[in-house]
Amino acid sequence: QVQLVESGGGFVQAGGSLRLSCAASGGTFSRYAMVWFRQTPGKEREFVAIISRFGGSTYYTDSVKGRFTISRDNAKNTVDLQMNSLKSEDTAVYYCAADRSYGTTPSMEDMDYWGKGTLVTVSS
Repeated sequence: QVQLVESGGGFVQAGGSLRLSCAASGGTFSRYAMVWFRQTPGKEREFVAIISRFGGSTYYTDSVKGRFTISRDNAKNTVDLQMNSLKSEDTAVYYCAADRSYGTTPSMEDMDYWGKGTLVTVSS
């Protein structure tokens, strides 16, 4: 059983930056591709970014390409999401998830474990 805990959310003005972090425990971190999703009220949870087991491959949804960077540290069992040039439409609860396989179209149903989320609010 893998436990995931997100941190780093908060309030930021448009154009600013935030760095989210997800700490994993209870399992072998490097067995999993790690994924960030986000969700706003009334909408489905959407994919944001994924990183492969050892960090060699990454993929982003189009709306964040060039602004967000996903990274991981398998020695520390953490995965981060650096978010730059934030926009009001990035406001959401951001969730970290673990996936046994890496793919460029991950869905919620593919995830094996979830964190509880961290809120990011971007003011315009």
